[in-house]
Amino acid sequence: MKKKSIIILVIIALVILIFGSKLVGTYNKIIALEEGVKASWAQVETAYQRRFDLIPNIVSTVQGEANFEKSTLTEVIQARSKMGGVMQVDENMLNDEMAMKRFQETQASLGGALQRLLMVTENYPTLQANKGFQDLRVQLEGSENRISVERMRYNEAVKTHNTFIRQFPNNLVSGFAGASPKVPFAADAAAATAPKVEFN
Repeated sequence: MKKKSIIILVIIALVILIFGSKLVGTYNKIIALEEGVKASWAQVETAYQRRFDLIPNIVSTVQGEANFEKSTLTEVIQARSKMGGVMQVDENMLNDEMAMKRFQETQASLGGALQRLLMVTENYPTLQANKGFQDLRVQLEGSENRISVERMRYNEAVKTHNTFIRQFPNNLVSGFAGASPKVPFAADAAAATAPKVEFN
């Protein structure tokens, strides 16, 4: 009888150990996925920051063109100033759909202003011939492409995270871990289009 009790206790201990290991493994995976989402978002911020940092150089180059349309240039300057000095945002925004939407709208406004600026510059042959301006346009195009790639990677990380924390039995552990769904980046069609760059 004593031997039977010991066997039952060993079986119970093994079940608890296996179940506990599964819980710990799930918890650790949730933490790793959350950190992956944050890392992906940091890359999005870096890409936006690169574009943001290019704007003063573009503005100063365009200002050198005497007859350039001031209203288009002013629109870019104002859109950039609305964003403040840096692209860093509170990581709680990744859980807040409205905050993410405001961030995306601000970025779309700046992206649209830059697109209009580049389209208007097509009418200025002196500006088009300026090597510095041509280099800036190439850098800006590269920034827009990076933004697109990093947003896609961020959305993939969000999808993986959100799927994992919603699956059973992971959803039981995610509640305990305080994990919540992250907000994917869903820019409008105009914001997702990189400025068209053509060399004449």
